[in-house]
Amino acid sequence: MKCNIIFVILLPQMDNTAVINSLTTRASRITACVHTHPDGDAIGSGLALVSYMTECRGADIVLIVPDRIPDSLAFMLKGFPGNSIMVFDEDPDAAAERIGCSDLIFCLDCSSFSRTDPRMETLLKASTASKVLIDHHLNPDMASFDAVFSETEVSSTCELLHSILKEMPDICGDSGRLPSRCRDSLLTGMTTDTNNFSNSVTPGTLTMASELIAAGVDRDRILQDLYNNFRENRLRLMGHMLLNKLEITPEGVAFMILGEEDQKRFDFRQGEAEGFVNLPLAIANVKMSIMLTQEEDRFRVSIRSKDGVSANACAMKHFRGGGHEKAAGGRLLFPEDIASPEDARAYILKVTKEFFDNR
Repeated sequence: MKCNIIFVILLPQMDNTAVINSLTTRASRITACVHTHPDGDAIGSGLALVSYMTECRGADIVLIVPDRIPDSLAFMLKGFPGNSIMVFDEDPDAAAERIGCSDLIFCLDCSSFSRTDPRMETLLKASTASKVLIDHHLNPDMASFDAVFSETEVSSTCELLHSILKEMPDICGDSGRLPSRCRDSLLTGMTTDTNNFSNSVTPGTLTMASELIAAGVDRDRILQDLYNNFRENRLRLMGHMLLNKLEITPEGVAFMILGEEDQKRFDFRQGEAEGFVNLPLAIANVKMSIMLTQEEDRFRVSIRSKDGVSANACAMKHFRGGGHEKAAGGRLLFPEDIASPEDARAYILKVTKEFFDNR
């Protein structure tokens, strides 16, 4: 797979290798950032870049995540020095200082700085550093970056980053030359974003997996860490949501709302509802699945759909979001969108009926 690269301002005549070489050679401090509520693809691509830049280029690079990495993905940090990853929420002053002193910033799995954190967004936009976007989502914010590596037809940012790193002169197209932690991070991130190869898979995705496994990645261990290492509470919460909270509309929209009361009952932790939204798609007459998770002043929205139904269009029109054709996300604010959390059910019934009536 050859990535589709758009050069906005900087280095307009250079290929992939020359761009990364030129920028990293001139940079003394590099910062990588990812979107809020980081998932496996965000963390995987960020850590893979940290591993490659540190071990192959000797770079001073730090990954800043906006908020806490979910416990279910904490295993991905194994082997990385603690000072190579910062959590903005936990120490915003230190993170702000790092952004301020950086002369090169990578934004990964994040189509714009607005998907980080409002405070981070302000700092990142104000920075005079060179800025590079590597992402696979629709509508990248090209105006904010000096170079944009954008390819929406790949499974994940990890797959896109893998193709970019393979072109580097010290890798020469051989995935086996990538550092071990880089390879592990790339395959883990891609596995999560494809829901273990159940969606968004292309021939390039399988080629990437084959090359990384041949290079020594232990896929069985990754699957064990990803899918067989949860708390008991997560499984009980899943059963509760499917038994007591799942509703299906006449239009074939399945939805579940995870509110504060159930979060307290099951001692819910960030990331523990990951994948719940996919489950109702196993029902034959379900065309779209929506999962709402309550936060302080909003619901976080996840949307998945089957062929012929655009999760992205629904997210953009009704949930202040977007993403991929069959996998998207957004948010539902209160009181801006609904008066209170109790109005979420009525809102979903209203807008999904409207969405399907107007298709």
